[in-house]
Amino acid sequence: MDIAPGTRASDAERAAVVEQLGRHLAEGRLTTTEYDERAAQVYATRTREGLHVVLTDLPELAKDTAPRRTSRIPIWQRIEGSAWFGVGLLCLAIWGMISLAAGELTYFWPFWVIVPWGGVLVFRMLTGWESVDCGGHPRAR
Repeated sequence: MDIAPGTRASDAERAAVVEQLGRHLAEGRLTTTEYDERAAQVYATRTREGLHVVLTDLPELAKDTAPRRTSRIPIWQRIEGSAWFGVGLLCLAIWGMISLAAGELTYFWPFWVIVPWGGVLVFRMLTGWESVDCGGHPRAR
């Protein structure tokens, strides 16, 4: 699509140019003073042509083509797993301090916190039980 000269720039386009300036700053091509001056110029300009003037003496940045790593485990299951792990460690620490104070190993009661809760989490993860909404359709991720 051909853009006519004098086409007004959007806020998103300005933000993209400032982000490029930030990458050039991080790579050492600009000083902070130059970055500030160019960013102010970007936000003051009204046209797309004016946006690219601040980038004319800088090399083209390589596109970030690295695939983003996404977890196969949904966020809510990671949160539940973290809570299970933290509570399990806390129970083990309390049990250890009680056993230390008693001078012998006491009844291992953390088992009743760690194992059933962990079993439920593993069951839900393996079966995908929570990945279906109330209508029986898979949830969008």
